Amino acid sequence: MEASRIAVAGASGLIGTALVRSLTADGHEVVRLVRRTPRTEDEVEWDPERGYVDAVGLTGCDAVVNLAGAGIADRRWSDAYKRTIRDSRLLGTAALAEAAASLDRPPRVFLNGSAIGFYGDTGTRAVDESAPPGDGFLPSLCVEWEEAAAPAREAGVRTVFARTGLVVAREGGAWGRLFPLFRAGLGGKMGDGRQYWSYIALHDHVAALRFLIDSDSLSGPFNLTAPEPLTNGEITAAMGRVLHRPTLFQVPAPVLKAVLGEMAQEVLGSQRVRPARLLESGFTFAFPGIEEAVRAARA
Repeated sequence: MEASRIAVAGASGLIGTALVRSLTADGHEVVRLVRRTPRTEDEVEWDPERGYVDAVGLTGCDAVVNLAGAGIADRRWSDAYKRTIRDSRLLGTAALAEAAASLDRPPRVFLNGSAIGFYGDTGTRAVDESAPPGDGFLPSLCVEWEEAAAPAREAGVRTVFARTGLVVAREGGAWGRLFPLFRAGLGGKMGDGRQYWSYIALHDHVAALRFLIDSDSLSGPFNLTAPEPLTNGEITAAMGRVLHRPTLFQVPAPVLKAVLGEMAQEVLGSQRVRPARLLESGFTFAFPGIEEAVRAARA
């Protein structure tokens, strides 16, 4: 792909930081959306809570990527924090989609974050992008989150939803909290360990985002997960092997529920999600297996 101008919201997060680094290394111009007065030419001001975007700053952008949103696992889910999680995604997505749609020359693609939380608890049943949404807070949030991008889609902008799984990274995100525990020999199964976790290496996640940005024929939802999800018990064993640490500890379900509250159901729930559309589109994973993904995160 020739050098492009790409706007990124959420550029300071785990995935956003890695994406910006990858794009700039390949000579692309990245415009970062910031919630303050811009200090450099590559920054554009926005205020998602107020629905404000300096649309002039998006002029000439070939792609707008929205990865912004309050952290799902940053704190216990009080009613107030659930509203923060919801509003940070819906208001920001709507504001960016409307700004993109308002441009005289809209971007070629609007790539919006989403999550495999869309599917809810799937148990042992494998699902792909054809599956309907599940029940509960995260599924309903993901449905509304994707619907908030309607202004861009209705303006004829190719719109893509990246339904992200658990990102295997040394720092940041849920996995960033697991690494120190396993290195200290305190890692172990959560609950009975039979629940499926759908993971993806950070490298592959960024590569998939770039693949979706570049592929003009692709739109709609894409699961960003490794080809074969594994159980929490299998992942625990793999972490122990790669890090050469015992994995004797087990966190019982009642303890997780006492510590995490409602969010515990996301840790104990099972999501067996496959990236059918990515695979059908010809995307190749560099680190498809869990041991490969963990080793890549360690490097």
